[in-house]
Amino acid sequence: MGTPALWAPQAWLPARGWVDGVLLTPGRDGCWQAVQAGVAQPPEAATVLPGPVLPGLVNAHSHAFQRAFAGLAERREAAQDDFWGWRDRMYAVANRISPAQLQAVASQLYAELLQGGYTQVLEFHYLHHQPDGRPYPEPLAMAQALAAAAQATGIGLTLLPVLYQRAGFAQPALRPDQCRFATTPAGVTAMREGIRAWGLPGVTAGVAIHSLRAAEPDAITALVQGCAGDAGPIHIHIAEQTAEVSDCLAATGRRPIEWLARHVALDARWQLVHATHATPAEMDAVAAAGAGVVICPSTEANLGDGILDLPGWLARHTITSIGSDSHVARHWPHELRALETSQRLALRQRNVAAAPEQGQPATAARLFNHSLAGGAAAAGFAAWGLVPGARADLLVLDGAAPGLLGVPVSQALDGLVFAADAPAFRQVWVAGQCRVRDGRHVQAAALAEGFVGAMQALWA
Repeated sequence: MGTPALWAPQAWLPARGWVDGVLLTPGRDGCWQAVQAGVAQPPEAATVLPGPVLPGLVNAHSHAFQRAFAGLAERREAAQDDFWGWRDRMYAVANRISPAQLQAVASQLYAELLQGGYTQVLEFHYLHHQPDGRPYPEPLAMAQALAAAAQATGIGLTLLPVLYQRAGFAQPALRPDQCRFATTPAGVTAMREGIRAWGLPGVTAGVAIHSLRAAEPDAITALVQGCAGDAGPIHIHIAEQTAEVSDCLAATGRRPIEWLARHVALDARWQLVHATHATPAEMDAVAAAGAGVVICPSTEANLGDGILDLPGWLARHTITSIGSDSHVARHWPHELRALETSQRLALRQRNVAAAPEQGQPATAARLFNHSLAGGAAAAGFAAWGLVPGARADLLVLDGAAPGLLGVPVSQALDGLVFAADAPAFRQVWVAGQCRVRDGRHVQAAALAEGFVGAMQALWA
C-alpha cells in the first residue's frame, strides 16, 4: 500500500506561488502522481499537513567530510589568513578520515541538511583512496560510505566523482597531502558507472572536474569526450579566488571561465561552482551556452572569496542554484539571506534580487524560484518541485517558529529567508516518507552519537 494523499492548507506551486487547499498524491514510485489545487477541505483518507508547504531544495555543492572541520578554522596565528591557509588546515581531516568515519560524519550532515530544507545533495567527491594514495580493496569504499549515509537518513544523493591530477598550473604532480585525490578521466567515468550500477533508490551520479588548476587540459578534453551522449551533470570549481584567476592568466593567457568556454562545448549539463570572479564577456558565454552557476554564499563569505555579480547573472537569465559547500551553514534560508545581504553591502541598495519590472517584487520568492529550477538542473532532473512526475518531496513550515510567528502566509517565504534565524521546518518529506518530525530528524539521537564518536577519533 502506498503513502496516502497529503493535504496542505497552502502550498507553493510553480508560476503561482502560494495556493490554498492543495492535495498531493504520491505514487508507489515515490514521485508525485497528482497535484490538485483548490481542494477546500481534506478528503477523509488524506493526511493533513500541519502548515504551509514548500518544495524541498537541491543542495548543489557539498563536501560532506568538511562537516568535521566546520568551526575549527576560525583562529589566526599568522599575520593574515586566506582561502589557501584554510585549505592547508582542511587537509588535516581530508587525510585522516576513514570510510566509517566519513559515513558517520555524512549521516549527521545529511540529517542536518534535511532539517534545513534540503532534500537532495550533490557530493563533489574527491576522497577516493587511502591516505597514502593506495586504492581501497573496494575502490568505491568512500563513495559507498556517502551512499550509506544518504540511505540511512533518506536524503537524495547525486555523487560526482572528481577528476584531480595536479597541485596547480605550475605543479604537474599532486602534493603528498593530495595523493588520495588522484584520478584519471577513465577512472572518473568508471566510478560514475559503478555508482549507477548499485541501483540504489535516490542515488544518482554525474562527474566533476576539481578545477582548471587541478586537471590537465588534455584530461579535461578526455573526460568531456567520455561524457558524450551521457545526460548526467558535469560540475567544476571555477574562478573562486582572485589568485586562481591570476594563475590561470599567467599559465594560459586567459581567465578561467574564458578558457573553459573556449575549450569545451558548454551546455546545460555544465555547472560552474562559485564563478565569483567573472567578466561580463565570460557571463555572456555561460548564459549563451545554457550552463548553470552554483553559488555557495556561506562558504564564499567564510573563505573570503569575494562577492559575485548577482544582478549580472540574473539579468542574463542564467540558472543559479545554491550549495552549502564546507557546511558552516546547513539550511537554505541562511544561504539565500547571505546571498542577498552580500549584494546589499556591496551595492548599498536593498532588495537587489527583486525584479518588480518583471512582476517579481519579492526578493525571497525570486531567489527561491531560481534556486528551485537551478537545483533541478544541477542534479540533472527533468522534474522537481510540487509537480506530477517529480519526486514526492516537501517541507512543512512551522508557523510558530521565530521569524514566522504572526506572519501572513502570503509573506511566509519573506519571513523564512529574512527573519527566521534557525531552520523553521516542522516536517520534511522525501519520496513520500516523513524524515523530519517536529523539526528533528527521526533518527537524530543515534546519528549524533555516531558523529560525536567520529569527531573524537579525528580530533583526539
